[in-house]
Amino acid sequence: MTRLSSRIRAARHTTDRGGFRRQLIAPMILGSILNPINSSMLAVALIPIGQAFGAPPSQTAWLVSALYLATAVGQPVIGRLVDSYGPRLLYLTGTALVGLAGLLGVFAPNLWVLVLSRVLLGFGTSAAYPASMFLLRAESDRTGLRSPSGILAALSVCGQVIAVVGPTLGGLLIAAGGWHLIFGINVPLSVACLALGARYLPRSAELKETSGVRAAQGTDVAGMALFTLALTAFMLFLMNPRAATWYLPLIGLAAGLAFTLREVRTSDPFIDLRVLRGNAPLLATYGRQLLAYTTSYAFLYGYSQWLEEGRSLSAQSAGLVLLPMSAAAVAITAITGRRAAVRGKLVVGSVVQLVGCAALLLADGSSPLWLLALIGTVIGIPQGLNGLANQNALYAQADPARMGSSAGLLRTFMYLGALAASAANAAFFRRGATTDGLHHLSWLLLAVAAAFLVVSVADRSLHRIGRPPGADGDAGDTPRPRRRAGR
Repeated sequence: MTRLSSRIRAARHTTDRGGFRRQLIAPMILGSILNPINSSMLAVALIPIGQAFGAPPSQTAWLVSALYLATAVGQPVIGRLVDSYGPRLLYLTGTALVGLAGLLGVFAPNLWVLVLSRVLLGFGTSAAYPASMFLLRAESDRTGLRSPSGILAALSVCGQVIAVVGPTLGGLLIAAGGWHLIFGINVPLSVACLALGARYLPRSAELKETSGVRAAQGTDVAGMALFTLALTAFMLFLMNPRAATWYLPLIGLAAGLAFTLREVRTSDPFIDLRVLRGNAPLLATYGRQLLAYTTSYAFLYGYSQWLEEGRSLSAQSAGLVLLPMSAAAVAITAITGRRAAVRGKLVVGSVVQLVGCAALLLADGSSPLWLLALIGTVIGIPQGLNGLANQNALYAQADPARMGSSAGLLRTFMYLGALAASAANAAFFRRGATTDGLHHLSWLLLAVAAAFLVVSVADRSLHRIGRPPGADGDAGDTPRPRRRAGR
C-alpha cells in the first residue's frame, strides 16, 4: 500500500510539472529568425547597394563584417547576462534594438550609416539564441525531460526555412521598392517579438528555482575591448591586404595575446578560456562551428554576388537559383533533426561539403541555370547537417549552469566563420564578383572543408552523444559536465 501511494504521488508530481510550455515556442522561433533573414536577404542586395552608393564588393563586404563583428562580441556578452538576469529582459531589449536598426537602414544616406545600422542589428539579434537555449535548459529542469531534440530541430528548421525564402524575398522586395525594404522588414518583426516576448517569456523570479539564474557578475570591459580590437585589426587587414598596412596583423596579434592573458587571470572573464581548456570536446565543437560557417557564409555571399555580376542575373533570379540550396537544407534537417546522434551527420556533411566546394570550379559565365541550382542544392545538404549537429553537441557538452553563455559562444564562433568568409570574399572579389575570383574562393573553401572533415573524424567523443542508455557499456544517455560549485 505504501509503495502504491508513493507511485501515485510521483505520478502527480510529474503531471504538475507538465510538458514543455508551448507558448514559449513562438517567441523563441521568431527571435531566432531575425539574424538568418537579414543574412539571407542581404546576400542578393549587396550588388544593388553597391550600385546605389558607387561602392565595390570590397566595401559592401563591410555590411556583412559589421554585423558579425557585433554579434561575435554580443553573443557571449548577452549570453552571460542571460545567465545572470534571465532571458526576458535581454530578449525584449535585443528585439527592440532590431527595430531601431531597421529604421536607421531605411533612411541611411550613405554606405557607412548603413554599416552602422548593421552593427546595431548585430547586437540586437544576439539575444534570442542564448535566451532560447536558457529556456530549453530551464524547461528540461522543470519537466524532467532530458533531451529537447524536437525543439532544437524546430529552431533549426525555422532558421533553414527563412534561408529558403530570404534570398527570394529579398529579390522580390528589391524589385518592389528597392533595397531599403530589406531593412524596413525588421520593424514589424521587432514589434511581433516584443509583443510575444512580453506576453509569454517568464520573469527571472519564476526561473530561479529551476534554471540556475545566478547573481549578476561584473562586466569584463577590458576583455571585450581587447577582443574587439583584435578582430577589427585582423579584419581591416584581411579585407584589403597590403604591404602598407603591415602593422594591422601585429596589432591584432598583440591584442589577442593581451586578451588571452587577461581572460585566464581575471576572476570573471568575458570569455572563460579556462573552461574551454578543461572541456576539449566543447572546444572541438566550437572549432567545427567556425570551419562550417566559413564555408557556408562564403558560399552564400560569394555565390550570390557572382550570380548577379559574373553570371548577369537579376536579384530576383539569383534568389530563385539559391532556393534549392536552402530547400535541401530544410529537407535534411527535417529528416535527421530528431536524431540526437551527431557523428554520422558531421562526417556525411563534411564529405558532401567537399563535393560542393569542388563543384564551384565548374561554374562560369555560360553555365546553365540547372547546373547553378544543382551546385546550391549540394551545398545545402551540409548546411542542414552541420549546424544542427554542432548545436546538439553543445547541449550535451556544456556546463548546465553556463548554458546561456556557452550557447552565445557557439554563435560567436559561427560569426567568426562569417567574418573569415567576408574577408575572403572581399579579397577575391576586389575587382568585382568575377568567375576567376569565384574559382580562387573555391580553392580556399576546399581547404577549409578538408579541415572540417579531419576535425570531425578525429573527435572520438562524438560517438557517445545521442547513444541509447547502456550502449557499449555506457551508464546512460550523454554524459553531462558537472555543475561547478558557486557558479
